[in-house]
Amino acid sequence: MEKQIINPWKWQDGRSYVQAVEVKQSQSILYCSGQAAVHADGQSSTADMRAQLIESIQNLEKVITEAGYTCNDIVRLNVYTTSTAELFTCFDVFQAWIAKHNIKQATTLLEVKSLFETLTVELEATVVK
Repeated sequence: MEKQIINPWKWQDGRSYVQAVEVKQSQSILYCSGQAAVHADGQSSTADMRAQLIESIQNLEKVITEAGYTCNDIVRLNVYTTSTAELFTCFDVFQAWIAKHNIKQATTLLEVKSLFETLTVELEATVVK
């Protein structure tokens, strides 16, 4: 697979995303459903935003690795949250995870009225290898 990052500007670098990712000669594509802080027993988390973000990341990693991909293969990551203001108080968690895996992804962040049950953040990824 060949990935090319398209960034006409520099300002997005501090926000942990890129403007576009072009993928050529890929072997396969994994479309992940939104991953949220749902425990292994199917119970939705009632924890705060930081804890839910951490668990959402862990759940997304589990799906990606069990499918035989790596987090570095993420090319698109949509973030849904019930409060962007609250999410930004723990955005360091997101940015550290992006840096740890050297992910260069196109991202859309959306504030929504609600998510399933008690959930406050959900991550939806497209992964290519």
